[in-house]
Amino acid sequence: MKKLLQAAIVTISAVLLYLLLWPVPVEPVAWQAPVDQGLTGAFSENALLSPASSIDLGDHAGPEDAAIGHDGHIYASTEDGTVLRISPSGRTVDAFADVGGRPLGIEPYGDGAFIVANPFIGLQRIDADGSVTTLLTEIDGQPIGYANDVAVADDGRVFLSNASTKFGAEAYGGTLEASLLDILEHGGNGIVIEYLPASDSARVLLDGLNFANGVAISRDQQYLLVAETGSYRILKHWLDGPDAGSTEILIDNLPGFPDNINTGMHGRFWVGLVAPRNRLVDKLSTRPLVRKIVQRLPAVLRPAPVASSHVIAVDAEGTVLMDLQDPRARFPMMTGVLETPKALYLTTLIGHRLPWLEKQYLR
Repeated sequence: MKKLLQAAIVTISAVLLYLLLWPVPVEPVAWQAPVDQGLTGAFSENALLSPASSIDLGDHAGPEDAAIGHDGHIYASTEDGTVLRISPSGRTVDAFADVGGRPLGIEPYGDGAFIVANPFIGLQRIDADGSVTTLLTEIDGQPIGYANDVAVADDGRVFLSNASTKFGAEAYGGTLEASLLDILEHGGNGIVIEYLPASDSARVLLDGLNFANGVAISRDQQYLLVAETGSYRILKHWLDGPDAGSTEILIDNLPGFPDNINTGMHGRFWVGLVAPRNRLVDKLSTRPLVRKIVQRLPAVLRPAPVASSHVIAVDAEGTVLMDLQDPRARFPMMTGVLETPKALYLTTLIGHRLPWLEKQYLR
């Protein structure tokens, strides 16, 4: 019995020492998460996404972002490094370009090309013939380790979010793994970069962001919207006018983690809420030591994203214009929306299908 007791004490001591002292990559920062109101008010639970259909992508998975090309086709980035070209009818899907890595944000460029954010590589360009060029891999001497989303201005400027300057996607085992580390730390490691193709120059436009994610520019080119995923909010950064250079909060305390932002029609900006908020993560926001201990637990015991299907549309003032959900989460982890005159194409992190919803179901 004495030996068993001694063994138990040694085991417990070892576990405590591990939980308290084992090195982990995160250095959590204390902050106060806003009180989660859940699916209430403008975000009340609904089933407006339930009628959504989908396009079979074959062997390709994870259409994280999509854009309309000059030829009217849909171009979608997928997890195996392929950018797919999808006919307007959805009947034909073929490989347009192999950019390598894991392309995320994709936007058309004025000359018929596309600009791509690739977290394993950096900022890329795809020409109309499918050839790929790397435009930017570092900023101020530091590698761009988590290129996330892009927005292209009418004058050719490119705005690129680097989700985390600390937790690179490739270095930390993938985009999801790196994002969980950055969000747990809440260390303000995200930045937004302005890149000028004409002079091949770049500068940091915004910094100190908690997982810089989706970016979108307004139709009038006056401001840029930025999703700050780790803080559950959308920022509005003025590019022109009397407030140029200033940043304000467009909408905060969202009921989920905002991902991509896409400029839609009629003054709408579409935002994907890739997963609902986690009560434990919010509760521990003021307790950095406990969050560090959580990172030492086996992966199966740490907070993980919950499957949901949820996208919203907001206007220039942050008013929620639409809230679309599918309680069954048939297409989970929705990252954003590509809006066309007749349909909404719903991008996702996982799965071999590109969901879409006819607008007639929104009437």
